[in-house]
Amino acid sequence: MKRFFKPIDEGNSSNKKANLSHDSEKDGTLIAEGDKARTEPLKFVTWNANSFLLRVKNNWPEFTKFVSHLDPDVIAIQEVRMPAAGSKGAPKNPGELKDDTSSAREEKQLLMRALSVQPFGSYRVWWSLGDSKYAGTALLVKKCCAPNKVSFSLDGKARKHEQDGRVILAEFEKFHLLNTYAPNNGWKEEENSFQRRRKWDKRILEFVTQSSNKPLIWCGDLNVSYEDTDVSHPEFFAAAKVNGYVPPNKEDCGQPGFTLAERKRFGTILKEGNLIDAYRYLHKDKDMDQGFSWSGNPVGKYRGKRMRIDYFIVSEKLATRIISCGMHGKGIELEGFYGSDHCPVSLELSPNES
Repeated sequence: MKRFFKPIDEGNSSNKKANLSHDSEKDGTLIAEGDKARTEPLKFVTWNANSFLLRVKNNWPEFTKFVSHLDPDVIAIQEVRMPAAGSKGAPKNPGELKDDTSSAREEKQLLMRALSVQPFGSYRVWWSLGDSKYAGTALLVKKCCAPNKVSFSLDGKARKHEQDGRVILAEFEKFHLLNTYAPNNGWKEEENSFQRRRKWDKRILEFVTQSSNKPLIWCGDLNVSYEDTDVSHPEFFAAAKVNGYVPPNKEDCGQPGFTLAERKRFGTILKEGNLIDAYRYLHKDKDMDQGFSWSGNPVGKYRGKRMRIDYFIVSEKLATRIISCGMHGKGIELEGFYGSDHCPVSLELSPNES
């Protein structure tokens, strides 16, 4: 894996000295050494890029400026939409980008070049990818904040990647960081989308209720708007339907992400996991200008219709350390969305006083 993520060597020997953490790989898990050199991550960004490659091609200067200004320690990406390595008919490697065709090599090179220059050259990258250009997640962590361990499934097994690359789990000295791209609930029971989302929520509930001696920071596109204040038009989303279809269970009716069933399950996850929504912890009221992370297409019936479905969820014991949590996009015209239909969301914590 390392050979693909090594930054371009600019011939500056001080750059080599700056990388003070030495890693080794075992079963796909990072084992970090040199603990004294590492610092605790305090600033985080999560973003559903809606195709990372397209963002690199079309929106990279603007996103680079955003990252340079905010200077996060960790960047969690969802909906990477890059295929995993492996030729047709062969087993795939979800931790590496596909490069067995000329077009795949060109796309990989374009993406890796973008990630090899500053500010991104200061980060190490982990991928969890699907077999095709669908879903997928990535995690960028500053080398000075190297995690102890990185795995790709909710059970913590390093080599076992969640289907469609929906999970990256990083263990740091003081906490666990979970980056997820939750499956969309869908509209119709007979298409199995409701069942898939129920199964996902059950597994997330099991994960967050497992005993652990470390707090959790859970971020990503969680595909749910928990409260009425998390959508711009509650009545519109509650009554939304496709082709007149009405699910037999009333709690499954409405816009995916805003159905009563999903919201109830999400509430249970928060309660049973002793978790809080960092943004709502700081911002109690609805912000119609900059309070939503997803926005509908500026053209059509979803113009001006917005949802907050990208989160930082943290253990209650981290609540007093929350300095800020905010969304960096606003307006119907998607200012600060950098080409995606989601805007970046950030979290900053104060240093651990213990």
